[in-house]
Amino acid sequence: MNGDPQLSALYKSRQRMDRILHPDHPLCREDVVWMLEYIKKKVADEDPALMDLSQPRLMQNFHFFAEAAMSLVHRRHYSDQEAHRLREWLRQAAYGLYHHAPSGKTAE
Repeated sequence: MNGDPQLSALYKSRQRMDRILHPDHPLCREDVVWMLEYIKKKVADEDPALMDLSQPRLMQNFHFFAEAAMSLVHRRHYSDQEAHRLREWLRQAAYGLYHHAPSGKTAE
């Protein structure tokens, strides 16, 4: 790192996203909330990475964001299959903000 606090924060965010989205990571509520807050902040800040996305893709991002958020409302614990589905919703909600796909899946 070169000491730039913004780059350091970005690096730490990328590391955390890598960990959360990794299929072997045991997903917890705190991780899901962190990802949703991260995405919400990027949207509120009008992150340039999102400006390049088409309107249909942005609608897909919102759909997956809502699915992940609603899963927090309705469930306390996740089976492996549900955690996999939730992780994919988070990955799709962060599309455009997150470029590494540990499971090898991406959708447009």
